[in-house]
Amino acid sequence: DIDIQRRESDLALGTFGRGFYILDDYAPLRMASENLFENEAVLFPVKKARQYIQTSRFSGRTGRGWMGTSYYTAPNPPFGATFTYYLKEKIQTRREKRKEAEKKAIEAGDAPRIPTLDELRAEDEEKEPAIILTVRDGDGAVVARVTGPRDKGIHRVSWNLRYPSSDPAELKAGDEQPDWAPDSVGHLVAPGTYSVTLEREVDGAVTQLAGPESFEVVPLNLATFAAADKNAALAFQKKVNRLNRAVQGASRAAGEVQTRIAHLRRALLDTPAADPAMLAELRELDMRLNRIVTELRGDETRAKREEAAPPSISERVSNVLYGQWFVTSAPTKTQQDDYRYAADAFRKVLAELRTLATADLAAFEARMEAAGAPWTPGRIPEWTDD
Repeated sequence: DIDIQRRESDLALGTFGRGFYILDDYAPLRMASENLFENEAVLFPVKKARQYIQTSRFSGRTGRGWMGTSYYTAPNPPFGATFTYYLKEKIQTRREKRKEAEKKAIEAGDAPRIPTLDELRAEDEEKEPAIILTVRDGDGAVVARVTGPRDKGIHRVSWNLRYPSSDPAELKAGDEQPDWAPDSVGHLVAPGTYSVTLEREVDGAVTQLAGPESFEVVPLNLATFAAADKNAALAFQKKVNRLNRAVQGASRAAGEVQTRIAHLRRALLDTPAADPAMLAELRELDMRLNRIVTELRGDETRAKREEAAPPSISERVSNVLYGQWFVTSAPTKTQQDDYRYAADAFRKVLAELRTLATADLAAFEARMEAAGAPWTPGRIPEWTDD
């Protein structure tokens, strides 16, 4: 049996084997025509995006919680705004184009052309092309960028109606998150009118393929404690994210300085021309860094011994950030106080870290270079052909 859920434009199909299938929002298919698919790319109209705080009956990523794997669940449609687009042809890499040409030559009974070394080098150095869907707000400011498949055909990707995370950038995903742990995300955008454009990125050059398509982000207005001033609440969330970006970055930077100092100590022992007094200077830099790290991340000495410790800058910022992730209410007095305490403390710590890393440690590394020390992270060696 087949039926249409007309409000959502969903197609529901039930089989005699007691199975059922749902095609979410088949409205773009109504626009299908031979002329439409002759275009290089098509971005279909975007359905109204309903904004709310997601939850799960039994919690967890799977929705099963403690019910076990025998408890049947099925995923809901992706949350947020869903973008549907069509590509007439796959956006190929140089290597893919060469392989396709070689295949056609073989099928035609011809010998494939041997690529030159320059062509092979261009293949090796090429970054994979990307499809980017750029979301802008009503003022034209970029809010988010979502990547999608570059193969030919019709594709769908979704935007979670949030700004990007302010955590440090990662080149590869970390370990698999526990079932109960949320993903790192930014805060919800304000309801209103947004637009999306379909873009292609090849070798760093971005070309608009289709769009813009406007769409509405509409709240369900079911909040119990909705913020009276949504603009003020959003401004506070943006402020917290700016602070979190700086605090997390400073923490990572402090870790890199720790690595530099550890390598410098090893190199110092392997540099006969170095003044032994530099060991004491390096130790002084190390102790200054320890004080900075304690302010940023917390008192590890107390924590290891189960002693009460004052909240660190990172803890205060994280408490506010996570507390604002899944709410539409105004910030609490505690959250506002935590932000103020963290911001005041971080202002001083950031200045100390910058002086240590870019001035004092850099000067020490220059002296190590002059003494002929082995290379250590953070510096480029000097060399002349004497």
